[in-house]
Amino acid sequence: MLTRSIYTEEHHQFRESVQRMYARELQPYVEQWETEGIVSRDFWRACGDNGMLLPDIPEQYGGCGLDFKFNAIILEETALAGTTGPAFGVHNDIVAHYINNYGSEAVKQHWLPRMATGEAIGAICMSEPGTGSDLKNIRTRATPVDGGYVLNGSKTFITNGINADVAVIAARVGDDSGARSISLFVCGCDQPGFTKGRKLDKVGNRSSDTAELFFEDLFIPTENLLGKQGEGFIYMMKELPQERLSIAISCQAAAQHAYDIAVAYVKERQAFGKAVFDFQNTRFVLANIKTQLQVGWQHLDACIQALVNKQLSTDEAAAAKLWHSELRCKVVDDCLQLFGGYGYIEEYEIARLWRDARVMRLYGGTSEIMKDLISRSI
Repeated sequence: MLTRSIYTEEHHQFRESVQRMYARELQPYVEQWETEGIVSRDFWRACGDNGMLLPDIPEQYGGCGLDFKFNAIILEETALAGTTGPAFGVHNDIVAHYINNYGSEAVKQHWLPRMATGEAIGAICMSEPGTGSDLKNIRTRATPVDGGYVLNGSKTFITNGINADVAVIAARVGDDSGARSISLFVCGCDQPGFTKGRKLDKVGNRSSDTAELFFEDLFIPTENLLGKQGEGFIYMMKELPQERLSIAISCQAAAQHAYDIAVAYVKERQAFGKAVFDFQNTRFVLANIKTQLQVGWQHLDACIQALVNKQLSTDEAAAAKLWHSELRCKVVDDCLQLFGGYGYIEEYEIARLWRDARVMRLYGGTSEIMKDLISRSI
């Protein structure tokens, strides 16, 4: 990998601390989390103890007051460790930022310190059974009442849905059928009327708990409205570049990890009296992957720096999400092929990486939606 000039010595030291912590608290438990379908809350609290939660949120709210590059390092190292189960992209990069950017002072003081310690795990509630990427058509409704709103509706495909203690919920206020009636609310997940449904049984990414959520006469006080009523869709559009870049970061690192374990395997595995690596086809496949990864890391670093500089546009973030998620699927599939039949056996890590990769072309907006967004800028 080429030298990554966007990171300073402080960033490198932080990366080393994350790697040490993962050796103790993450890697020994990945298989257990895969089986149980959920990441231990003890791990989230350990992350809080090690300064890995809310790194770029101001210190006055329990964060570390750093830049997004620290978030990126956490995402990279999680994928390089062979899992995307702990959904830091949701907790650190999405939920915390909605609360910090649009929440009242009371809301920020209540939730962000708890999220920083791992006491409270965050979820973002946008997708619905009949509405995925088309956020303008959400049906969950918030009816104004004295002192607040009453929510009714449901959400699905909610990452951290089972573990969640705090949720940011998109709901419609009023009769307008378009984006102008969408508002965002923050709510504790233990409130009456907030029900967690079943943990969804997914093809891959199994250690990340994903759930259906239901709201029945859920009361949310006025102060828990994020920003202004009716501007929720605008806020979502502002926050999507960071969300999609977070996905791109995880995808790039996961592709790198698949390549790394494939290289180690083909150098050890024997076929026809020599290492699989010694066949020209193997070397050419790996050479092509290495080239794509080299290009990917440089592109990713440019995007990370642009985000830190507040210069990453919506279409650029969509392009990053599209390219790196597609790259991840292609690289992992090519690497699995090098394992032969063993690549399809669950006890080999490459099988899990292959299963986990597919959702990234759907998650955070499908590849087709990304192409549509990019085309609007042409």
